[in-house]
Parts: sequence; C-alpha cells; structure tokens
Amino acid sequence: MNMSEEQRQQRLTQIKQQWETKRTLNRQLRRIKTKIGVYSAKGGVGKTTVAVNLAVYLAAQGFSVGLLDADIDTPNAAKVIGGGDVPNMADGRIQPAENWGVKVVSMSQFQENEEEAVIWRGPMIHNALNQFLQLTDWGDLDFMVVDMPPGTSDAPLTVMQTLEMDGFVSITTPQALALLDAKRSINMIKKLNVEVLGVVENYTGDVFGSGGGKQLAKEMGLTYFGDIALRPAYRDDSQPTVLGNKDVRAEYDNIWKGIKARLTELEAMPDQVAAAQAAAAEAEGEAEGAEK
Repeated sequence: MNMSEEQRQQRLTQIKQQWETKRTLNRQLRRIKTKIGVYSAKGGVGKTTVAVNLAVYLAAQGFSVGLLDADIDTPNAAKVIGGGDVPNMADGRIQPAENWGVKVVSMSQFQENEEEAVIWRGPMIHNALNQFLQLTDWGDLDFMVVDMPPGTSDAPLTVMQTLEMDGFVSITTPQALALLDAKRSINMIKKLNVEVLGVVENYTGDVFGSGGGKQLAKEMGLTYFGDIALRPAYRDDSQPTVLGNKDVRAEYDNIWKGIKARLTELEAMPDQVAAAQAAAAEAEGEAEGAEK
C-alpha cells in the first residue's frame, strides 16, 4: 500500500521525535554509571523490598544512588523506602526526593490518592517511563537501581529497550511457580541480549522452604547471590530493614559481593569506584600484614 505525502511527512516527524527522545535520554543517562534492574516475571516475590534495601545498602557504602520505581501501575518503592520526602518541580524538571541517601522517583509520588488504580495501556506506560527519565535531574550517580514491573510484556520491555541496563538481579522465592516465572523473566532478558547478573532467593525459611533459587541458578548457568530470610524485622517500617538488622545486613553484604564480582567481570563497575575499592583492599592487606 502506497503512503500519501501527508502520511510520509507524519511518519518522518514521528521518526525525528523518536530520535530526539533517544538523544535526550542518552544525554540524561550519561551521568549514571551503572544501572541494575531487580526483576521477576512473577509479582509478590519481594522485588520492591529487595530493590529498596539494595539501593539503601549501596548508599550506606558511600555510593551515589538513584532508585527508579518503574512499576507504573502498582508503584510501592517510595512507600517502602519511607522517609517522607517528595520530589520538587523546578523549571519543568523533577528534582528527586532523597531518602536514606537515595534519590527516589516513583509514580506514587505524583498520585493525589495512593489507593487510586492506575489503569493505563502500554503506550501510556511507555510515555510515563520516558518522562521520568527525560525530566528527572538525577545528577551524577554511581548506581541506579530499577524496581522492575512484573511480567514479560510492555512495561518491562520498555525499560529494557530504553534504559540500556548493565544487568539484572533475578528475584525468586522457593516455590515452584515463582521459579517458573523467574525462568521466564531470565529467558526474556537473554533474548534481549542483556546480562543476568545472578539470582537471589527471597522469603527463605520454614514457611516457604529453601533451595529453589540455588537450583534455578544452577539450571540456568547463573551466579547464585544468596538467600534473604523471611524475618519479623521487616515489620518495622521506621527505616529500611538493611539499616537496622545485622542479619539482613549480612545477607546484603553477601549479595553485594556477588554483584560486584559480576559487574567487575563485565567491566560495568565505575572506574573510580573500582579503583577506590582496590585501594581500600590494598590498605586493608597492608594493615593485616603490619599486625602479623
């Protein structure tokens, strides 16, 4: 079917707009050194809790960190991180809220009623994500942690195609259905030629069992980062749990050790961060040598 001149001009305008949007995004994201997605195709496995605690953990290590809640229709990251700060608007730009040392942007921060359902089709979700990325002044970040939407369709696809992620942490719980959905999300990531950094098993313990995440990593040829136990400590919402519980902190120490190793292997660790850590490790080694 031949296109009319008007249709050709409309198509050309659309292509130019898409190109300009991509250029603007690239310019915005250039100041973000490493982007990590926390993802599973299944909802309810604790992606948001893991994403928030990972972001807060990284900030506590001295990194500059942003947290993007990419789950547009059920956004919860801002509520989980707490702190009460909200974004400001200045000259049409979003100035992210900063809670516990993490810059946070979430759709929930722009809702008048948090209980109101966001009923949007794919193109509207795509536009909302693009606006968050284009209009937000993230500044210079060592890491952006992205709390991914569940599923394997429009919303996660938009994030993966727009953000050029450095890698994903796959979240599962020990149950068979969660493991199946985790496999689906891992296969989606691989089909889009993005790196799966490794697997974390959440809600480990007597209630849901254990061991499924480790087996999943083995079957899929991935690194297993460790377990996160289901603990009463998560009932305390006065601060992110990783800051107030030494056992949770130890779990994230282990997870970060695995993530850091994978990012270094993929050459996705910021150069100055890697250099600073190498210097710290060298100084620690010299101190141990002096003690001996």
